[in-house]
Amino acid sequence: MKKLSEKTKDKIKLSIALGILLTIILCVLLIVVQYQVEGEKNMPYKLSKITIISTAEGEQNEEEGNQKAKWNLSIFQNNDVYIFIDKANEEVKDLLESVTIENIVVTDEPQKGTIKTYMPNSEDGRVFSYDEDYIVKEHLTYNGGTNSNTRTLTIGNQGGSCAIRFSNANIGTYISNDDTEIKHDGELITKIGATEEEISFNVNFDLIIKVNNIKYKANITLNLPCKNLCEEKTSSIEITDTSSIIFKRIR
Repeated sequence: MKKLSEKTKDKIKLSIALGILLTIILCVLLIVVQYQVEGEKNMPYKLSKITIISTAEGEQNEEEGNQKAKWNLSIFQNNDVYIFIDKANEEVKDLLESVTIENIVVTDEPQKGTIKTYMPNSEDGRVFSYDEDYIVKEHLTYNGGTNSNTRTLTIGNQGGSCAIRFSNANIGTYISNDDTEIKHDGELITKIGATEEEISFNVNFDLIIKVNNIKYKANITLNLPCKNLCEEKTSSIEITDTSSIIFKRIR
């Protein structure tokens, strides 16, 4: 049998080394692509569901002069979003440090009204109010605590919920002297002659879960309000399939 020359042996070794290197590079690329598509698989806490409640409300306008209408209401269409974070399993010992909602962008503006984002009211009584002090400007953070409490912006450090309101403000004005009472619900949308199509909008934001000083971020888009608001007066949806919401580690 003819022996291989040293030069041939070197070529074979080089080919094998290049083959191994290309295999490693390919495996790394596959892992990176898989991570981009599937995200984190072993998060200690998970997004378990999102509940959205859509309704409408009227705020009485201040009027000047002697002749005042019984009802002079600016109409707001409100969407209260509740986000639920739970342990991935009962073996998790780490505590939930915080949950943050940031980078809020209205990606599809409504034909009528202006979108404003509100954090919960810190005072007893109503969960949300239209006070400018409660408008979310850059981000809204709920810090981990013993229990979830929207008034103190606290989420349970072993799992809990947080809330935020996306309000379509001033979509119209309802003036009347005929109504004996006003129901603050989706019927007000019909009373001002607006349609669900005209008040519909899309909002996009990042949700960040922080555990053990590690942050996991996902991007979420919501189509608001919930369907059939004018017909049902108050409409809601519960999103329990969160598999399409992908979390990735960030610094």
